[in-house]
Amino acid sequence: MTMPAIDWVSLESMDGPEIVPAAFRILQSAALAVNSSEPDDPELLQVVPRISRLVERKPELERLREAVSALARATGLWNYIDKEVADVTDLLLAESVTSEELGGITFHREQIEALNKLLSGENLILSAPTSFGKSLLIDALLASGKYHRVAIVLPTIALLDEFRRRLRRRFHDKFELIMHPEEQAIGDNVIFLGTQERLLNRSDIGVLDLTVVDEFYKLDPRRKDERNVALNAAVSRLLRKSRQFFFLGPNIDDVTMTVEGRWKFQFLKTRFSTVAVDTYDLGKVADKESRLFEELKKEKNWPSLVFVSSPDRANKLAAASADKFKASQIAGEIAAWMRANYGDKWPLIAAIENGFAVHHARIPRSLASQMVRLFNSKTLPVLFCTSTLIEGVNTAAKTVMIYDKKISRANFDFFTFSNIKGRAGRLGAHHVGQVYLFNPPPLPEETEVAPTLFDDEENASDDYIVHLDEDELSAATNDRVSAIADMLGLSKEELRIASSVGLDTAARIQHEVLASLRKSSLLVWSGNPDYNQIQEVVRVICKVKSVRDFGAYSDKQLTFFISSLRAAAKIKDFMLTYNNDYSSDPEGFDNVFKFLRACEYGLPQAISLVAMFVSKKDDSVNYDFFVRELSRWFRHGALRSLDEEGIPIQISERFVRSSDSKKTLTQRLEQVARDGSDLLSAFERDWLSYALDLKQD
Repeated sequence: MTMPAIDWVSLESMDGPEIVPAAFRILQSAALAVNSSEPDDPELLQVVPRISRLVERKPELERLREAVSALARATGLWNYIDKEVADVTDLLLAESVTSEELGGITFHREQIEALNKLLSGENLILSAPTSFGKSLLIDALLASGKYHRVAIVLPTIALLDEFRRRLRRRFHDKFELIMHPEEQAIGDNVIFLGTQERLLNRSDIGVLDLTVVDEFYKLDPRRKDERNVALNAAVSRLLRKSRQFFFLGPNIDDVTMTVEGRWKFQFLKTRFSTVAVDTYDLGKVADKESRLFEELKKEKNWPSLVFVSSPDRANKLAAASADKFKASQIAGEIAAWMRANYGDKWPLIAAIENGFAVHHARIPRSLASQMVRLFNSKTLPVLFCTSTLIEGVNTAAKTVMIYDKKISRANFDFFTFSNIKGRAGRLGAHHVGQVYLFNPPPLPEETEVAPTLFDDEENASDDYIVHLDEDELSAATNDRVSAIADMLGLSKEELRIASSVGLDTAARIQHEVLASLRKSSLLVWSGNPDYNQIQEVVRVICKVKSVRDFGAYSDKQLTFFISSLRAAAKIKDFMLTYNNDYSSDPEGFDNVFKFLRACEYGLPQAISLVAMFVSKKDDSVNYDFFVRELSRWFRHGALRSLDEEGIPIQISERFVRSSDSKKTLTQRLEQVARDGSDLLSAFERDWLSYALDLKQD
């Protein structure tokens, strides 16, 4: 038996006693369908969050609370069991799957199935919808006491910070949390949190009890993620040190392994979702932009997440929305702070002032984190985002408006569409989410993940196999590595460094280095280079890589940016100088943040590669000092680490001392956040308190 069609809109519009029999009939139909439907049938599962919302809103349905709890037990949505009114059987079940260690969270049936597999020692690959509650499983494993050394691989710094905040809040007294490259593990109970690049290069990981890989679909090279090689290399290395692994991701239909017996795992695929979603098709609307503004004006849709194809698109739509109407009356403080610390030419400030947030790769990390916080609290009730927010970062979005059908210039596939759509609704906040489609959705198709590390290494790319240890290489692949090393004149360890920019790119950079050395000695230096020496390094790199990848329009501008960043006493000075000099298209103002990101990762790798090739001709060459300083924006090392944790450098640089470690600076910031300081505004103190977890909201 399948569930009959239900007109939930009409039901919610009912008042008075007539709603009781109508709701009861739905409960009856759902109870009958439990025994004949699939355990994860979405049509049946959605009844529980919908009827729960109805009961919350309609006092007339008070008498049905116990019946709703019974349905929640029967469907496996045990987290919807109302412990105040549930009968003894339902209550005992709910209590048995409630974790006091995690603050009284009640798990649902599919979470318990996954936990049982993991706690019995099995390797598990879990494919489940966004609203499944996958992150809670990680927390439950950590709370079990079974795991002492754990590595968690996450795709973005934003997701790293989200995990760090949650894990520190729950496990600060149980685990040492290691997130930054300069931090070293000391104790026996350690969680290593990192992107693939960071975990690939750690030397203190040792033997692991558990390796967790979030968003594991990125292991498939067919997804054309430029960081795919590093991810596969990092995960392969971690799994060889780990007793058990747990991969998590959404909407995957199958996982392919070419080499049988290399890794044993259980694959658990479920459609089990804890929220329901209403979908509205606006694909035939003639004036889509006007309709977007019309829907965004409605408070019933807030908080609204608007997915668009690119940062430029997000910027323009946010600015256009701000011209149309004001979504918030209380966003003035953050706008004023941005104006004081970044200048007055950034168009985003006006959008923020009117209640419209933006999240993409050209937003400073600490500011992006603050925007998500203010979005969740409805201070900024509308957030325009690109795929940077879709990859795992949790929001309290009630509504998702999928305005574009592309990421950059390519149409997204059904898998990505499903992931975006899954951001609507949130357990405990919005039982029923809303999705507005402004274009036809992609045709449904199955998604298969084929990780490189699960394949025969002879099929893998050169960039991947150079990361494998000799005992992992066949005779044929070992010969491939040796041939590449001979061609580039690099050791096998140096090949791993070269693969960070791509071996083909490395070969082209080598060609340009040799050409430069034939003309001048500008590449021959150590320590702190002068302007002309920086310019020559940049020129060589930009002959091979697009200068726009580094947030500049020419190699001369990129050199100027680097020199200005090095000369600035404070980041605020650098930004205000940039603002005062800026005279280009307003929407391009935030390219400076792309430059700063490139200084962290991208430019340092390319510059290190230039140094490696130059040093083969002159062993006195050493760029290490400059590369290290560039990667932390020529600031104290603790400042950028704290920026990743939500504390803007513009705040922390007022309090830093040359002798500080990250720990001592953090302690000082905690003190001033608690006690106050003339160097902090009330708004900054609140921001600091939140970032340091002194204030929960």
